[in-house]
Amino acid sequence: MGYRSVLREVLKEYDKRRERGDARVAKRLAEMYAACPRLAEIDEELRLTGLNLARIAISGKPGEIGARRAASAGLREERAVLIAESGFAPDFLTSGAYACEKCGDTGYAGGQMCACLRQSLIEKYYDLSNVKNAIAEENFDTFDFKYYGGQVISSEGVSPLEQMKMIHRTCVDFVAKFDEEFANLLFYGEPGLGKTFLCNCVAKELLERGRTVLYVTAPRVFKAIEDYRFNRDGMSAPDETIEALTEVDLLIIDDLGAEFPTVLTASELFNVINTRLLQKKPTVISTNLTLADFESQYSERILSRLFGHYKRLKFIGKDIRIAKRYGIGGLKQ
Repeated sequence: MGYRSVLREVLKEYDKRRERGDARVAKRLAEMYAACPRLAEIDEELRLTGLNLARIAISGKPGEIGARRAASAGLREERAVLIAESGFAPDFLTSGAYACEKCGDTGYAGGQMCACLRQSLIEKYYDLSNVKNAIAEENFDTFDFKYYGGQVISSEGVSPLEQMKMIHRTCVDFVAKFDEEFANLLFYGEPGLGKTFLCNCVAKELLERGRTVLYVTAPRVFKAIEDYRFNRDGMSAPDETIEALTEVDLLIIDDLGAEFPTVLTASELFNVINTRLLQKKPTVISTNLTLADFESQYSERILSRLFGHYKRLKFIGKDIRIAKRYGIGGLKQ
């Protein structure tokens, strides 16, 4: 299932859920009518009164509306008394009938998307994002600065710790202003400095807000594109990655530069980046390449997009994976 069909598929599930709830209500209503036949008569009278009120409103005779409403109120009072006398709780019909009593399993309440539907969508987005397992451990709550050294690197003019604090703030701001300010991020630097970890942090926060996120490695992106390009006639449906590249709210491409460079990959990378720029859909790119590597590996038009429309964030210091493995903090580095 691709991102475009997520809402449609979830609403189909809601239709089935609501049908089961309606069946429960109908069964309980039949039980109430069997215990007190007068309730069936009252419900029919209320239905007819409602129809009459609609006709009166259309006919322009507002003087009759008050009398009809008074009669309806009297019927509702009688109905409540009969339900109690028959031994039924006031909420007997609907209590527990629907998974969500607020929307009655329609997915919408008060003209807006119900919280239950939003949560169902979030769970689907998690499944499609490719980071469901990773973000359980790698998120802003578990991020730890202790692995970054406090000694200034002369060639950078800043310490790994201060640089990471700046990058961390930038990522937090990126998430906080996601709906108000269009921005793109380019993480670059040596392996093992936290680029993928921060990608996961950003992904989790936006998924929690109900945004669509696709996290995918560069090799997978281009493999999916290649498969689609050369095997589309034999595919019943394109890989959801193809559909999502330009549709998701946030695209995260990890490990750019690890793909095998070809004319096709260069062209498709430009198409994805440029399309998302034109549509003002944010992208986060992570790479182990240096800026010099970029200049030698990618075309001028790709560089102009990346360097002109992305905030470049350089990760510096020593590989923190070793420090984490042995429980060594890096503040004295």
